[in-house]
Amino acid sequence: MRRKLDAGMVTDTDAKAVAHSFLQNLQVQSLGQHDRKLCFELLECLLECYPDSVAPLGDELVYGICEAVDSEKDPQCLLLTFRIIEVLARLFPDQSGPLASFAGDLFEILGCYFPIHFTHPKAEDLGIKRDDLSEALMLAFSSTPFFEPFAIPLLLEKLSSSLPFAKVDSLKYLSSCTLKYGAERMLKHAGAIWLAIKDAIYNSIQEPALSFTSESLVGLGFQENEIAKEALTLLQRVIVQSDSLYLSLIVKDEDINMILNTITSYESYNDIYSQGRLKLHVVGRFLSISARSSIASCNRVFESFFPRLMEILGLPVKNLSADHSPIVSSLISKRLNFGALYLCIELLASYRDLTAGSKEIASKSISASETCYGMLQSYSNLLTEAFCSTLVTSPQDADIYFGVKGLQILATFPGYVSPMLISEFESILITLMSIITLHFKKTLLWKLSLKALVNIGSFIDEYHESEKVSSYMGVVVEKSISLVSLDDFTMPFPLKLEAISGIGASGLNYMLKIVRGLEEAIYTNLSEFYAHENMKSPEITIRLLECYSNKVLPWIHENGSFDEVLLRFPVNVWSQIESHVDFSIQVQEMELLDATMTAMRHAVAFCSVESQNKIIQKAYSILSSSTFFPLKEFTSLTIQFQLGGLQLARKIDNLSYRDEWILSLFASVVIAARPQTPIPNLKEILQLFMTTLLKGSVPAAQALGSIVNKLGKESNELKISSDCTLEEALETIFRTKLWSSHDNGALMKCSGTNNGSEMSFADSCLGVVNNNLPQIHAITGLSWIGKGLLLRGHEKLKDVTMIFLEFLLKNNKADAFPLKQNSLESSSERDLHPSVIKSAADAFHILMSDSEVCLNRKFHAVIRPLYKQRFFSTMMPILQPLIMKNDSSLSRSMLCRAFAHIISDTPLTPILSEAKKLIPIILDCLSMLNKDIQDKDILYSLLLVLSGILTDKNGQEAVIENVHHVINNLTKLIAYPHMMLVRETAIQCLVAMSELPHARIYPMRIQVLRAISNALNDPKRAIRQEAVRCRQAWASIASRSLHF
Repeated sequence: MRRKLDAGMVTDTDAKAVAHSFLQNLQVQSLGQHDRKLCFELLECLLECYPDSVAPLGDELVYGICEAVDSEKDPQCLLLTFRIIEVLARLFPDQSGPLASFAGDLFEILGCYFPIHFTHPKAEDLGIKRDDLSEALMLAFSSTPFFEPFAIPLLLEKLSSSLPFAKVDSLKYLSSCTLKYGAERMLKHAGAIWLAIKDAIYNSIQEPALSFTSESLVGLGFQENEIAKEALTLLQRVIVQSDSLYLSLIVKDEDINMILNTITSYESYNDIYSQGRLKLHVVGRFLSISARSSIASCNRVFESFFPRLMEILGLPVKNLSADHSPIVSSLISKRLNFGALYLCIELLASYRDLTAGSKEIASKSISASETCYGMLQSYSNLLTEAFCSTLVTSPQDADIYFGVKGLQILATFPGYVSPMLISEFESILITLMSIITLHFKKTLLWKLSLKALVNIGSFIDEYHESEKVSSYMGVVVEKSISLVSLDDFTMPFPLKLEAISGIGASGLNYMLKIVRGLEEAIYTNLSEFYAHENMKSPEITIRLLECYSNKVLPWIHENGSFDEVLLRFPVNVWSQIESHVDFSIQVQEMELLDATMTAMRHAVAFCSVESQNKIIQKAYSILSSSTFFPLKEFTSLTIQFQLGGLQLARKIDNLSYRDEWILSLFASVVIAARPQTPIPNLKEILQLFMTTLLKGSVPAAQALGSIVNKLGKESNELKISSDCTLEEALETIFRTKLWSSHDNGALMKCSGTNNGSEMSFADSCLGVVNNNLPQIHAITGLSWIGKGLLLRGHEKLKDVTMIFLEFLLKNNKADAFPLKQNSLESSSERDLHPSVIKSAADAFHILMSDSEVCLNRKFHAVIRPLYKQRFFSTMMPILQPLIMKNDSSLSRSMLCRAFAHIISDTPLTPILSEAKKLIPIILDCLSMLNKDIQDKDILYSLLLVLSGILTDKNGQEAVIENVHHVINNLTKLIAYPHMMLVRETAIQCLVAMSELPHARIYPMRIQVLRAISNALNDPKRAIRQEAVRCRQAWASIASRSLHF
């Protein structure tokens, strides 16, 4: 039947014959579900594809369809029947047609299904939902105006149903039918529909859930559920269709007029009882919906209600054609009536939204002949005065909220309908800015004023109102910039930064100007800090840099490519350092240096390759001019690292504060560089970073990791372009013997154990014997190098991890690590300090954790997919036997620490696949790590892994074999004193274990219930709540006679 012409299409004559035969010979409702479905599909096809052929059947066709669909109950068949009726209505639209004659009979069949109550989904019906059936029935209801006499009374009747979904559907259907039936047919139902809308809204709105601090506050904050939303949608639709009729009903409504009469009795929000607030909210929503429906509706609503509201507010009636008078400085002292203030704001917001959102209105100017425009133009200055007075005279949150909202609305009318002069607009801005600068102790008023300024800036920027933008730039932006430039400490500095960043985010041109102002403030403070001319607290500079890094730079990056703006900050910072040869500061401000490094990293990271190249060249020229970096003396790096290293190390020992800043900031530039950005003289840079990391410079270590991560294997690769390849750089790094724990390497404790008479490299660096710091710093450096290799999936990572494992086993005399047996035998007999071994274990945390300061996508790291999973799969077969066989308590605990770091940062999926092997080791680690308070964070991370295993079906199967040991460990951790999260997670794990097979956990119930009873007295409320939940879960599997 659906064939196309070129594939043997059925002729009209054949289609008519099929239809006639269908109507004469088939009793559809006597067939099975599948056959009925085929029948309905055939009918739908005939009506859609062969309308001219079946239309002559007329009454016979309509009657046959009525007979076929009557009493249908199957969801799939019903979906088809509703569509058939919809198509049938399109086939016979005439008033004298067959459908008009049978409309009552057909709707009697159709109306039985409303509202759709779909409660019996079967396997074959899974593709059909209640919403699908309801939507199809709604289209059938509204398919023809002939259903109007039957549908509208039914829908109005169902609005009184106690079922919420029936009310929602009734309102939805009314909206759809109103649109399709037409204004003329719906005229007689207007009064009933208006009363139904009122009742639906009054009876469905709930108590306020939002405070006056919420940005999403609608009206007075009452919760409008789906019923209320659909009722308001229906109201807007009927007003658009028949505005004069429904507006007359609204204007003359007794309830609305009663509210307007009673609001004069209540001056403030708190004076109004809860039911009165609800009614006031509903009236506000009615007026709002009515006014924003069309210009004609807006005029009628303003004409009917606005003068009355002005009278209640105490504003004098003025001639609509009077000229604007300037806003006087003295504010109205009388407190405004809250009810009138609220309704006035609702009207203003509706008019503003109507004009701002309508392209039709935007295309033509609004003249003074428009009632709403003329009234608002006449009262704009007095309203501004009144709203300002509310902010001063009223301490209540509601008055403050609507006062600020009123000023915001008046300032955000589009220029072509704005009732305000530019001087009045500027007065609003001045008022709000005075609140920002003077009334910062009034938290709500301050925050609302800032939001209003941001919204005003965004609005005028979006509508390209050049005159207002110019005023905003002068009054708001310039003033906010001066806040961070002046030595005025009356206003808290964090609030200054919140204001300037928020205002800048309201528009691109504002932000660009604010960026320059922030940068100037940063440069001024840094210059004073360098020169020690005016030694302020560095806290101001730190906050400026944090604002620049966390708010300004990301906003610029997200809202366009402004490479020249991003380039300016790093270059100017380097120029400042270059111009200050002698730092006069006497103390090192690490927080200030960290903040400057962060800003440098973010600015460089957002720059293009060309801009980054300029920054690196500038930084390198300053670095190379420093006294500690004699580039000419080290044109190559040979295996005798000590020859050059001794001289460089002595200079590193005596670094000035300026030199430390240069080194750290240069490392930050390298960290943030793109892989394609060249680094000059890379071999010398590597030597410098390797030497400085032994002094404890973490940025140098992170820069080394970034270099080995981004450096290309071959010179023609699109990675960091430099004078050496990745292989050469790695050879340079690992040939220095910094990383060996024996043979006088820098990792070897500085104890004079080297065989020769020369000092070891570490001795030269620190000049302190029996000091563990060089070893710890070297391990940290190697950790970051290893992380760079891990992310890119380089095979050299294996050597790095073997070094760490060698340290973890250094004090173990047993032959537990055959891979390093020879090196262990040849190493020093002196045991390593526990802090050194601990740093080797913590190196795995650096390898696996996600860093915010380097080696991430934000700083253009080369990251191979699934690198954590691969490292986990590589290390587990090595660590498992080492932990199980190790007889040294120190080595065993450190191996557990390393294991915990790896497994805690590994995604759960690969852990679940190896859960059976890992559970015993996890339990062993839990018992080892619960003794020292310093291990509390690792212990918590490990518990989270166990929790993930317990809440997964596959993981539970692995736990079943170790139920006894798991519960023993968890019950001990219930009383863990050093961290609340450990206790809470342990109890949650026990709750998860209560879901395991009854036979496995039943013998442990007494132990669990006794342990959990102690947690019921825990000082933390969250622990007590979890303990109650756990006790209920475990008590439910115990016998009722059990006493505990």
